[in-house]
Amino acid sequence: MSMRAVLILLTLFLFALPKQAFAYLDPGTGSYIIQILIATLAGGTYVVFASWGKIKTFFRGLISKFSKNRKDEADK
Repeated sequence: MSMRAVLILLTLFLFALPKQAFAYLDPGTGSYIIQILIATLAGGTYVVFASWGKIKTFFRGLISKFSKNRKDEADK
């Protein structure tokens, strides 16, 4: 997609938006946002702990490659 087409679509999109929005956020919205944040934290924590072995193996491999390369360069 060319840059000109993107600019035309963006301009049309901006003209389609209303100038004023009379929005209402009910009291449950705040608790819903907090619930989403807690679920994201819990899910991220689960993913890290579930794949902790793979993460350690990955970084150990990186460290061993780095130290091996440094050792090989020092031997030259």
